Amino acid sequence: PATLHEQDGATAAVCTRSALTAVVARLAADGLEARVGHEIEFTLFGDACNGAWSAYGLGAVLRREDFLKDLLRNAERAQLHIEQVHAEYGPEQFEISIAPATPVQAADLVILARILISRTARAHGLAASFSPIPTVGGAGNGAHQHFSLNSGGRPVFSGGGQEYGMTDKGSSALGGILSHLTEFTAVFASSPLSGVRLRPDNWSGAYVCWGLENREAALRFCAESPSNPHGANAEVKIVDPSANPYLATAAILGLSHIGIGNASPLPPEIVVNPSTLTEAERDERGVTRVPTDLREIVQKFNSSSVAKEIFGESIIEAMVSVKGVERETFSQMDEATTVERLRYTWS
Repeated sequence: PATLHEQDGATAAVCTRSALTAVVARLAADGLEARVGHEIEFTLFGDACNGAWSAYGLGAVLRREDFLKDLLRNAERAQLHIEQVHAEYGPEQFEISIAPATPVQAADLVILARILISRTARAHGLAASFSPIPTVGGAGNGAHQHFSLNSGGRPVFSGGGQEYGMTDKGSSALGGILSHLTEFTAVFASSPLSGVRLRPDNWSGAYVCWGLENREAALRFCAESPSNPHGANAEVKIVDPSANPYLATAAILGLSHIGIGNASPLPPEIVVNPSTLTEAERDERGVTRVPTDLREIVQKFNSSSVAKEIFGESIIEAMVSVKGVERETFSQMDEATTVERLRYTWS
């Protein structure tokens, strides 16, 4: 976690941590305060454990009991508050949930968590992969972001008269995200493997829509309830570990701020898995797929006036340049080779 500076001490124009800090300041100027909580999925490689993998089960956790105990001890020493750890769907795949924090602090904690996971794995003769697709045909790793907003000290996602208790500002915040989501796929999920992960029926949020607890929607709403001790929040599901956490958070909060300022309408809720709808039904409800072609993703981002408003020219120019090299490098490479080459890129 670092703020980037030029040699003369000035903050670098491409500093992503500073970009998030600027978005937080703009929110504060309008009386808005955000909290962000990150989920981190990773896959372990190394010595094989015997027995069938019990997805989401305690048996899978106990197979890696020593590693997970050490990880939790290391996290406590590093003042990283892990609220939950569980086995995920794919073999040797786990997820941790970090307690919500202020936006910049929360992004810093993502970097800290990855360092701790990687170092703890190494100490156990293992390697941790944060790749969106760590194995061919296997489960993808996500890096979902949950966020909440307060306006004047009051939550915008509860206590209001809109759907599920949202206030007008809460509804507009989500409307702002959905109206520009495809322009920011370059920020959320644009590695050469991200498109492979963004498949329907995989809980990756492959459709541009929202819904209460809808894990197939790119934007999942979690209403205030006893199961949400931190209160109502929204989860952006398309974010994967290849995303820069500072830029991803800046995009989410920046779009929410713009949505509130424009009183952006929230489209009708999608209460089913969008893949079960016919193409005509999806067209009627305005449900589209999140783009997965890297050329299209970069073009949308580069031409977005909203992206320029949130990030400025320098970050966009740098991202477009890097993504162009990635596309040129991997476009002719088969999936198996790409998966192998990028397995530990984000570790």
